[in-house]
Amino acid sequence: MTKVSLEGQVAVVTGAARGVGELLARKLSARGAKVALVGLEPDALKQVADRLHGESGFWHADVTDHEAMAQVAAEVKERFGKVDIVVANAGVANGGPFVESDPAAWRRVIEVNLIGSAVTARAFLPVLMESRGYLLQIASLAAITPAPMMTAYCASKSGVEAYAHSLRAEVGHKGVRVGVGYLSWTDTDMVRGADQDEVMRELRQRLPWPSNKTYPLGPAVDRIVAGIERRSSHVYAQWWLRGMQGVRGYLPGLIGAVGQREMRRFEPRLKGVSTGLVGAGGAADEQRQQGISP
Repeated sequence: MTKVSLEGQVAVVTGAARGVGELLARKLSARGAKVALVGLEPDALKQVADRLHGESGFWHADVTDHEAMAQVAAEVKERFGKVDIVVANAGVANGGPFVESDPAAWRRVIEVNLIGSAVTARAFLPVLMESRGYLLQIASLAAITPAPMMTAYCASKSGVEAYAHSLRAEVGHKGVRVGVGYLSWTDTDMVRGADQDEVMRELRQRLPWPSNKTYPLGPAVDRIVAGIERRSSHVYAQWWLRGMQGVRGYLPGLIGAVGQREMRRFEPRLKGVSTGLVGAGGAADEQRQQGISP
């Protein structure tokens, strides 16, 4: 597909304080885009904005808050005159056995990753229709294959994948393209936070190659940028993820069989697995819920 120059384009990135969102904002800015950063940590967002190459701004908002996100969309359009690209990247994760999981943390993963993505799209689709723009929904390998100890994350990412595919069919005739971005384990704060739990780290290491590796952030984000430039329907941050699409129908049965064996092996150690939100982004979200200023 023909590449679209990012020079002068206005891009919105949610979850932009760190990780994929931060580096994506930097790379889009380096290619001439004006970037609007959205997230829960205003100080961190300001630091990111101050390091960008061109015009930028940041907005402190919870992506699950429709009124707040609608206001952000209005203010971004007022500031930059249009919106061409929206990347729904904000996300949180937790782990551990479902039956012993923290109900609030489990629900919050669904709220941020799925509901927050829909709220983001609802807020920005009117301006994307005006610009005939592009919405990229960040999903995950977790949308393609289930995994034990990750019920909320897999449910949320499967949900956003299905939602984005449905939305593509709805808004394509209005000139808006919708893409889904897939990432495997990538070197971010979220993944490092999950790896702090010994059981979760060992379980991941026992996955078959190449899904047991942690991949560098830079090349993954380069692939996402290339997908944005092409307004791609599917964007794969690691080369092998494309091939997973062809075998995904076999994976639930396979994971169900192999997963039982692994859970039996790790059963004596599961009581100590952390069930809260992971990483600094998860901590910021928990502070938000508790009314603590970031």
